[in-house]
Amino acid sequence: MGNGDLESWGSTKNRGAPPPAPPPASSTYHTESSDKQWTSWLVPMIVVANVAMFLVVMIVNDCPKNHNSSLEGDCVAKFLGRLSFQPLKENPLFGPSSSTLEKLGALERSKVVNGHEAWRLISCIWLHAGVVHLLANMLSLVFIGIRLEQQFGFVRVGILYMLAGIGGSTLSALFITSNISVGASGALFGLLGAMLSELLTNWTIYANKAAALFTLVIIILVNLAVGMLPHVDNFAHIGGFLTGFLLGFVLLMRPQFSWQERRRLPADARGKSKYTVYQYVFWIISAILLIVGFTVGLVMLFKGENGNDHCSWCHYLSCVPTSKWRCDNR
Repeated sequence: MGNGDLESWGSTKNRGAPPPAPPPASSTYHTESSDKQWTSWLVPMIVVANVAMFLVVMIVNDCPKNHNSSLEGDCVAKFLGRLSFQPLKENPLFGPSSSTLEKLGALERSKVVNGHEAWRLISCIWLHAGVVHLLANMLSLVFIGIRLEQQFGFVRVGILYMLAGIGGSTLSALFITSNISVGASGALFGLLGAMLSELLTNWTIYANKAAALFTLVIIILVNLAVGMLPHVDNFAHIGGFLTGFLLGFVLLMRPQFSWQERRRLPADARGKSKYTVYQYVFWIISAILLIVGFTVGLVMLFKGENGNDHCSWCHYLSCVPTSKWRCDNR
């Protein structure tokens, strides 16, 4: 992970996680009696799996055995033995070396394209650059994911999480060609995107719509802006968000309010359709865009095309250079 200074510590693109997002004000429905509440078990299991994977990574890393202290200093927290961290100059997030992450499945474009290791598009979602990175992501997952799983069940949330993670990895591999990338933030941004599209497509059943929409949009914009700092893989964020946003229209569609309350309403006021026309339109358009987007993205990636060649300004989406730092996103 670089040779010491902050700018050179960029060989691992850390998918910085969004801060814990409180449930939007719109989570209060016009009616709660018809809304089934699921027990959340998948999200806690994902947290456990990520923590377990981090422990495995640290055991494999084995800093005291594999690190040359004469070059970059001693391992941090050596009393932890094999679980001790790389020197802070090498990894300020209290974690393993970039070579260990690469060995265990970090996203590296050359290995995906030239080495035919497509599995890295998935494995990188379960790796983290350090304790700080892991804690930020897992706290965000608990705050965002449990609410969604309680409302929509583990199947839909599981599909959302994995496909958004793959969407983030694909966009990252298309645009970041020189660094490795790890982290679950693409999947987390997918859940945020799904929250936004879920609010839009289920507009009729929510109270405080405008306030909820404004709050959620601000949270998303702030987190995407933070992703434009150095050493953060914002392409994974953007790819995950767009994937989750489209999937939300497909997977999280709810019956309109008048249909849910049909038994309580007079006959002439009952809704004729379970879903509105605009819900069906959103569903169709989103499904088409998802299929086209994944197909085009994966074909471009495995053909070895560089996304920066097709978009000369897109690298600014992941890092904006200033007098205080440089960017190396290509």
